[in-house]
Amino acid sequence: MGRYLLRRLSSAIVTLWLLATIVFLIVSVLPGDVGRKVLGPFALKEDVARFNRQLGTDRPLLAQYFTSIRRLFTLNFGSSYNSGGLVRDIIFPALFRSGKLALLAFVITIPISIAAGIFAARRQDKVSDRIVVNVGLATSSIPEFVTAALIMSLFCVHWKLGKVFADPPAGTSVIGQLRMLLAPAMAMVIAYFGYIARMSRAGVIHGLQSDYARTATMKGLSKGKVMRTHILRNALAPTITVISVQVGYLFGGIIGVEKVFNYHGLGSTMLSAVKARDIPVLQGAVLLVGMIYMVSTLLADLLIAVLNPRVRLETTR
Repeated sequence: MGRYLLRRLSSAIVTLWLLATIVFLIVSVLPGDVGRKVLGPFALKEDVARFNRQLGTDRPLLAQYFTSIRRLFTLNFGSSYNSGGLVRDIIFPALFRSGKLALLAFVITIPISIAAGIFAARRQDKVSDRIVVNVGLATSSIPEFVTAALIMSLFCVHWKLGKVFADPPAGTSVIGQLRMLLAPAMAMVIAYFGYIARMSRAGVIHGLQSDYARTATMKGLSKGKVMRTHILRNALAPTITVISVQVGYLFGGIIGVEKVFNYHGLGSTMLSAVKARDIPVLQGAVLLVGMIYMVSTLLADLLIAVLNPRVRLETTR
């Protein structure tokens, strides 16, 4: 287990380094001058050159690259070009706000999706099974921002069941925050329900048709005990992998939802950084999402290895 964990940690570090390199290369080819973008079109050339020198954007690309990598592994992403404040003081509070929204969405999505997948698998090829599959396919094909706009129009504007602006003011109680975050969370629930439900359905169907399930049934075990003791342990392994992957997609798709509901989270922070060409904030936010994705994938791999010891044995050979 120790060797398996070390191998996965090494892979995560290499992946994160590659992500940082790709982000730096993409940012370095963006058109426009940083100093001119920040100071405005009417600033003097001397002021623009002095500002670029202060930021270090006039240095060779290789020197800027090593500085970017060093900041990544020290979690010191530098200072914002626009506000002058530390990047971590901007992106970590935004991450906390997005984390609250993402956590609420996952708390709702995961049990509903897994329960729907199990329900559909136990009624394979029946009307209820087809309803779950078709609803999942339909909802997963709709972009998050479209779902968010529909929910806002129906539930928040027409039916008055939610808040148009999801960003709670200071001092709002936990119940009040949940009420304000429910509408944007439902937009993400609808978007991610189908994929998780279909994966759990496929895993349970495979388990129901397996030899070990038939053997357990022939021994006289009830269907419920066979499901709980034998099938779910194996069927949920691919579902756990899907859920960990959805964490990265969740923080990517959250941008549109936050924009629709005027929620100042990590997604809207990245969007504002792109508009203002605030490269340190953009790099820090993207790399932070990458680290979250790496951690969630690593935790999912460890959980799968615990559920199925054959995984870690085959990996360490």
